[in-house]
Amino acid sequence: MINAATVSASEALETLRAGWRAQLDGGLIASWMLHGRPGVGKTQIIQQLAAERDAPLFDLRLTTIEPQDLRGLPYYDHETQRTIWYRPEDLPDDPVRPAILFLDELTAASPYLQPTVYGLLQERRVGRHRIPDNVLIVAAGNMVEDGAVAYEMGTALSDRLIHMVLQASARDWLQGYAVAHGLHPAVIAFIRTRPDLFETTEDALRRGHAIACTPRSWERVSQILRSIRDRSQRNVMIAGTVGHAAAAEFALIADEIAASVHVEEMLATPRHARRDLYPRTLHGLTALIYALIALADADSLPVVIDVMADMDSLAVGRNAGVFARLPVRELASFGFELLISKALDQGWEGSFAGSDSYAAYASARSDAGLT
Repeated sequence: MINAATVSASEALETLRAGWRAQLDGGLIASWMLHGRPGVGKTQIIQQLAAERDAPLFDLRLTTIEPQDLRGLPYYDHETQRTIWYRPEDLPDDPVRPAILFLDELTAASPYLQPTVYGLLQERRVGRHRIPDNVLIVAAGNMVEDGAVAYEMGTALSDRLIHMVLQASARDWLQGYAVAHGLHPAVIAFIRTRPDLFETTEDALRRGHAIACTPRSWERVSQILRSIRDRSQRNVMIAGTVGHAAAAEFALIADEIAASVHVEEMLATPRHARRDLYPRTLHGLTALIYALIALADADSLPVVIDVMADMDSLAVGRNAGVFARLPVRELASFGFELLISKALDQGWEGSFAGSDSYAAYASARSDAGLT
């Protein structure tokens, strides 16, 4: 059992950022270990961290290499009568540019490889080659109880690491990853309304099922939706990705969203004529919000703000109809939180300052005591 803190993906990312900053400032120099179920997002965290700093990522899958792949190969120098080791090219050596060395699948690596890894993790050294202090070293692996191939981690190895246990969080994934990476609105809307189907590894193991829902599998579903036009072929692929039960539920919602959410048409339609284009289901409105955020850019943002603000008033007045039974005000508020966050990141906040519809929306919320 790994008796370390259990964290979400965003918490793990923030912790690694802080650790790397301290390391680059000449403080803490440590090696890190991310534990978590298959598909929970360990690799994506490291990729995002490398992308943020534009840092080279040296990704070593320890299940595919032998000890000599890390140690290098010996060469006999007749002139000096010494054996010289040629180090592999997969290890960072630039003392100026920060980099990440990612040792993936550490717990599944052969026990024969672990002594070689010890030197990397503790002494930042393999043979005579030393890893520069600007390199962040992170290992990752599954735990024995996850149903993956894994060896028990001995104390000699675990003592060399700062450990974190990564746990899937639907809310964290939606806000910190799915929206930012432009996943399909149908996937995002489905997970928001069915967070219990976001990560089902434990349930799959209990039932003896080989396929489980994971953050990685839902990202693959998004890719399938964007790449495959034929519905029947899509459904087969999705069932093979998240299991037939989850796929059957998802298909119903995906069809509903496809039939009711037409974002490009809404943005092109005059404001007074948009009301009939709003979806009339919770899934449809949720997908609309995420689709609007994904499509928003500097040019379209003023219209996107109008569409979002008008959603807030759908349930008001004699024409409320079906919208009166839906949490449209809550959805509009949630949508604006995400949209404002994107605008601030991109430097588009001026569009909010100059928007009459947002001013009216904010005033209405203030009058209702919802500031």
